[in-house]
Amino acid sequence: MQQQTQLKILLIGETCDDEYVYGDVERISPEAPVPVLKYDRTETHKGMSANVKANLESLGVFVNHITNKKPIIKRRVIDKNSNQQLIRIDEEGEIDPLRVSEVKAAFIHMQYDAIVISDYDKGYLSKSDLETFCQNFSGPVFIDTKKTDLFSYPNVFFKINKREYDNLTTKPNPENLIVTLGEMGASYKDIVYAQSETVNVFDVVGAGDTFLATLTYAYLTYGDITVAISTANKASSIAVQHYGCYTLSKEDVEGL
Repeated sequence: MQQQTQLKILLIGETCDDEYVYGDVERISPEAPVPVLKYDRTETHKGMSANVKANLESLGVFVNHITNKKPIIKRRVIDKNSNQQLIRIDEEGEIDPLRVSEVKAAFIHMQYDAIVISDYDKGYLSKSDLETFCQNFSGPVFIDTKKTDLFSYPNVFFKINKREYDNLTTKPNPENLIVTLGEMGASYKDIVYAQSETVNVFDVVGAGDTFLATLTYAYLTYGDITVAISTANKASSIAVQHYGCYTLSKEDVEGL
């Protein structure tokens, strides 16, 4: 996949630190029926909307990223021999909401080909914020959200997973909704676009971010949402074969 002119995208959403605490489990605690982890190392990667940013940049896109300032930490404790996750510990303080001035400032010196929103519903973005972006931006808006009350506008694409779809209280029109189905691919307007090949799934963390980034890029490149969905399927199938949040490599991108 190649783009003649560099695309410019405004990305808005929460960011977290994904921490992976590795160690060896060799015995069960005498204090409780839980494993004892002998600590080895900690690896930290930027996740959530920052993973969308990393994948957009790997696709050659310029990204202006507006995100939360207060930290969110997702700490996973892992037995390094089996790669089995033992527990996840989340640290979430109160997240300050998005400031309108930040968005206005982003448009002063630059025009964007698309807006991408990675909304984990932590209080950073309100439904009103999402609707304002969709009403006032003339280009496509791609939204991955945990909110349950969705809406419809022209040139807006919600990307959610099957569990999120099942929890919706208000559904958008079919042309505004893409539902990812894991190893089955993704559905759009009641048509399932299957994965092109079966792969060994190692870790699904961040696969939705890879899908969202590639969906946006491919739509802007080809102008066809069904082609974009198939391309995003292929990219996410690459991501799940790696542990943790995976950023597409140059070789991955060339193979899309």
